[in-house]
Amino acid sequence: MSVVLCLVFLFFTSFAEATYPPGGFHHISSSLRQHKKASSKSKPKLPFETRYFPQNLDHFSFRPESYKVFQQKYLINSRFWRKGGPIFVYTGNEGDIDWFATNTGFMSDIAPKFQALLVFIEHRFYGESKPFGKKQHKSAETLGYLNSQQALADYAILIRSLKQNLSSEASPVVVFGGSYGGMLAAWFRLKYPHIAIGALASSAPILHFDKIVPLTSFYDAISQDFKDASVNCFKVIKRSWDELDAVSTLKNGLPQLSKKFRTCKGLHSQYSARDWLMSAFVYTAMVNYATAANFMAPLPGYPVEQMCKIVDGFPRGSSNLDRAFAAASLYYNYSGSEKCFELEQPSDDHGLDGWGWQACTEMVMPMSCSNQSMFPAYENDYEAFKEQCKSRYGVEPRPHWITTEFGGKRIETVLKRFGSNIIFSNGMQDPWSRGGVLKNISSSIVALVTKKGAHHADLRAATKDDPDWLKEQRRQEVAIIEKWISEYHRDLKEQE
Repeated sequence: MSVVLCLVFLFFTSFAEATYPPGGFHHISSSLRQHKKASSKSKPKLPFETRYFPQNLDHFSFRPESYKVFQQKYLINSRFWRKGGPIFVYTGNEGDIDWFATNTGFMSDIAPKFQALLVFIEHRFYGESKPFGKKQHKSAETLGYLNSQQALADYAILIRSLKQNLSSEASPVVVFGGSYGGMLAAWFRLKYPHIAIGALASSAPILHFDKIVPLTSFYDAISQDFKDASVNCFKVIKRSWDELDAVSTLKNGLPQLSKKFRTCKGLHSQYSARDWLMSAFVYTAMVNYATAANFMAPLPGYPVEQMCKIVDGFPRGSSNLDRAFAAASLYYNYSGSEKCFELEQPSDDHGLDGWGWQACTEMVMPMSCSNQSMFPAYENDYEAFKEQCKSRYGVEPRPHWITTEFGGKRIETVLKRFGSNIIFSNGMQDPWSRGGVLKNISSSIVALVTKKGAHHADLRAATKDDPDWLKEQRRQEVAIIEKWISEYHRDLKEQE
């Protein structure tokens, strides 16, 4: 995150005609495509002023069309800022920046202590920051300007302009981000160290590329989460897939599944039901927060445990599929307000449409699923994924680009001598943690790892019910940021 990413669980939900198992390329926050959120109906009023910055379309060429300007949205809060104080910048994820600001209360919580200016910058092609308006997702001609390098340059230019306009060029900048936004925060510090003195990269799976980590690690982590909650729960979910397949092969199998899953419309494919179940278990593991939250969906504290209580509470002889459906319903309908479920009409309430393009070009994060997992086993099929990308966008993925542009392989050796001032925070209950930096690289590139943490839990606003381990994690983050700022001002004085 986010932020999260930021990584569509089933990347191309629009490819309903696909008859092969899921392709294993995931989007950090695509749960929002699966169903409409009640929270989107009435957005909370944020303590920010909304502004727009005239941003160039292309920062890396000098053709006339490169100078086309679009309005990039950003949010700013100067309530606690004193001139010359630090500027805390959130590097926007793959969605509406208001949504990420709503779910990143940590920055607002610590702003008074640091007398910091808060800035949340929206990622190009998401939310309201659309260079080509409604036409932007039509072809590679427009989408070609959507990538992480352009986004990072956007942030650099906006930050420099903002500091100049505020006559505060000496103010230190710290960047924050969660999920894909966390990846961007870390990469921003590496690419633009003269602009940001440090980065807090929360739940940032920067190693989930180019087979740096085992392809099964994501699903293995989720399976372990459920097994830790209840071995029986793990086994029930694992057996439910065979029952689903068995029902779907019956003469009236799809109508039966439609009734069992309380769909608003009849199903056209068994894979819609399977993907719906898988998404619920995947995203619940990601947001297995210690306290009640409404990030991807309204959920109670430790929702994985609550799901397993539902599974284990069924009477003896109940079907595994019925139990799995009831557990998944906690994710989709914790409020109890949904009368039926839309399994085949994904919505996009938070402006995530551009991620399919990013996944088909640079953000190639392959996965597979082993027989030991609670999910159906499958091998990563890169060729099938590549053909989908060619069919949809007319382009082929570049699976090695991220590690070429930003590094990743042998990261401990490289960053030990090259980088500085980055916090990589991860919670081990978050499946994306397996692609994160989990060990200190140097005295200033540190890994803060919590056993029970979930997807960028540390960036959420503090509550009175937060566990001690989360409070301690945030305390350490504040202390490190305080050290960065003190060192920055000490260095400035030495130059006088």
